[in-house]
Amino acid sequence: MSHADRAVGGGSGLGGAGAGRGGGPRQTMARYALLPLRLFLGVTFVYAGLDKLTDPAFFASGGTGSVGELMRQVRDTSAVPALVDLALKNPAGFGYAIAAGELAVGIGTLVGLFTRVAALGGALISLSLWLTVSWSAEPYYYGNDLAYLMAWLPLVLAGAPMLSVDAALAARRGRQGRQLFG
Repeated sequence: MSHADRAVGGGSGLGGAGAGRGGGPRQTMARYALLPLRLFLGVTFVYAGLDKLTDPAFFASGGTGSVGELMRQVRDTSAVPALVDLALKNPAGFGYAIAAGELAVGIGTLVGLFTRVAALGGALISLSLWLTVSWSAEPYYYGNDLAYLMAWLPLVLAGAPMLSVDAALAARRGRQGRQLFG
């Protein structure tokens, strides 16, 4: 490995680019900087999906704690009432789609598999919830969905370069490439 590769974090292994190689503690911390965010978002979305899937009241079209009742409550204050109207056509189906999406996004993020795609899914879920459920929060920063949307963006941009299936697959591809061409 050349000095230039080490400077930009080149290398291989489950740890991703340059894991455990030179650079000192500052570079090591920089390589792991997104890991706490990834773990937090992954656990939160898995929990949110499981919480919905284990709550039979959530999937009802009406009543306390149901997705249908929630959608009716936020319809007139939503930034995109048409999106709420779409959810109200089949509240249970919408509820299952959100729960399954949160679960898939959370698992993908936790294990680091197709991390950028999972993070994009998380960002889209957060965006849709911000534009519907938390749009009317005053002041705007009281609505936590906007903060989640912003938290997903670094993972959309950077993926999961450390301790992830994506990193392991990239390292494997790199080893195979060196065997063929190196």
